[in-house]
Amino acid sequence: MKLGMIDYGRGNLRSVINACRALGHDPTLVTTPEGLDGLTHLIFPGQGAFGDCMDSLNRLGLADPLRGWIEAGKPYFGICVGFQLLFESSEECPGTDGLGVFKGHVKRFTSYDIKIPHMGWNAVDLKKLNSPFWEGFEGEPYFYFVHSYYPDGVDPEVVTANCTYGQETFCAGIERGGLLAVQYHPEKSQHAGLQLLGNFLKT
Repeated sequence: MKLGMIDYGRGNLRSVINACRALGHDPTLVTTPEGLDGLTHLIFPGQGAFGDCMDSLNRLGLADPLRGWIEAGKPYFGICVGFQLLFESSEECPGTDGLGVFKGHVKRFTSYDIKIPHMGWNAVDLKKLNSPFWEGFEGEPYFYFVHSYYPDGVDPEVVTANCTYGQETFCAGIERGGLLAVQYHPEKSQHAGLQLLGNFLKT
């Protein structure tokens, strides 16, 4: 296997690289469409605003090749913004189109009784425990979140995890074929995060 990581100039690369190295894999940074050649697995680490990240992908010529990679069913792991960009649009950046791989719109938390951003550990309710991505998991594992937005209107068939914060229950992860994308940060989630990354890298 050959692991690649999208480098759009804004992601939290170092923490994700260190997590991959702890699992015995040293990812190649991808900054051009040609950088995808020969890869078997791809990680999109998340940090930054929806619009800025899409602008960077378009500027680097990576948006269309990334859609092609996903539509071909190749292994893809999206983290935080790498999850949100899979949808059509976001309240964070009106007028900016996402990758549009999945139906849905990214919205901001609306509850008044919670701190925004949602930051810290929270349990997730797993919906597809028979999936190879969730091998070794049971119950409601805890992961580390840092976000103010989440996808809304997601097809229930692809939802793999939900999370409740305050009065809002939101989609915290999706999967389809070789694709796994989550709102939380596995690279900051200690054992559970490494377990999830390791499961992805075995697909």
